[in-house]
Amino acid sequence: MTQYALLVLEDGTIFQGKSIGYNGITIGEIVFNTSMTGYQEILTDPSYKNQIITFTYPHIGNTGINKYDTESNHIQVKGIIIRDISLSNNHCDSIYNLSEYLKYHHIIGISNLDTRKITRIIRNQGTQYGCIITKYNFSLAYKYTKNFYEHKNMYLVQTSNKKKIYHWTPTKNITIKKTIKNKKKLFHIIVYDFGIKNSILQILSKHGCYFTIVPSDTSYKKILHLQPDGIILSNGPGDPRFYNNAITNIKNIIRINIPTFGICLGHQLLALSQGAKIIKMKFGHHGSNHPVQNIQTKQVMITTQNHNFTIDHKNIPNNIHITHISLFDKTIQGIQIINKSAFSFQGHPESSPGPHDAKPLFNTFINYIINTPKLY
Repeated sequence: MTQYALLVLEDGTIFQGKSIGYNGITIGEIVFNTSMTGYQEILTDPSYKNQIITFTYPHIGNTGINKYDTESNHIQVKGIIIRDISLSNNHCDSIYNLSEYLKYHHIIGISNLDTRKITRIIRNQGTQYGCIITKYNFSLAYKYTKNFYEHKNMYLVQTSNKKKIYHWTPTKNITIKKTIKNKKKLFHIIVYDFGIKNSILQILSKHGCYFTIVPSDTSYKKILHLQPDGIILSNGPGDPRFYNNAITNIKNIIRINIPTFGICLGHQLLALSQGAKIIKMKFGHHGSNHPVQNIQTKQVMITTQNHNFTIDHKNIPNNIHITHISLFDKTIQGIQIINKSAFSFQGHPESSPGPHDAKPLFNTFINYIINTPKLY
């Protein structure tokens, strides 16, 4: 029997569709993602924690779900909105279909909607808060949506990271890249966990790294005690302006000059630690087709993006050098801290689920580690 569902936006717009996941009600910030592939990686990406994703690609679910392509140990989104769900899934590694996967993780989804219309609303009006409910109860859904919007600041700082320090080891056999100097040396990397993706750690493992994962509020003194060769400021959800403790710790880490690579949220936090300003974008960047240009070389890479905030062009301190910009809207995509071994990138350089143009940034990080004297 078909279970019907409603999507209600904060502006009162109503969409009627079919339930494709768990039955119930969910409320969150709705963003649209323009990726044509990789829905499993997107659903499990901690940077999407507590958001509802609208997939602009019309046909989702055709490859099913496998046990290899998860970016964390569970689905992070609060709900999904799609045009059509595949009636079958055809892939040799598939173990679930998408609907089964959503139900197993108690995630609510809705299909048979005009996702182009939803995307136009977000593009024209800005990111919307909304509610998916699997019963036709508009007044209840609208009430929940307005209440969520009025208390949205509660959700701006997320806690996707674990609460204790632990060591991470790869789940697959890793072959260290031969292109990196000192390839036999293992580099100890401290990862500030704001919502780290598995694929970032997998790629750095190939570069001869092993990892200690620390909670986002770990003090810089504790970091020094752990004797890192380098620091990763991970991706993650929420408004970076509310991560006050992390910003203070990062400032001290840069002062000491531990080689540091900020990714996505980590990029924004690195900028904040040096006195830059962060602003919220109208609807953000979410997808795997975003062109980014290296200002110096003019080289263009196609990148995976997932963020609602950006560095304010009007408030750039003198110690920050802009290295990359978006060719969509000229927003800042990369920075280098002058006279320090610290840099960052707004996109996801591991580019999971693809493309892979930004992967050489990991080489830059390893070379910083090799060439920076360890004076701490």
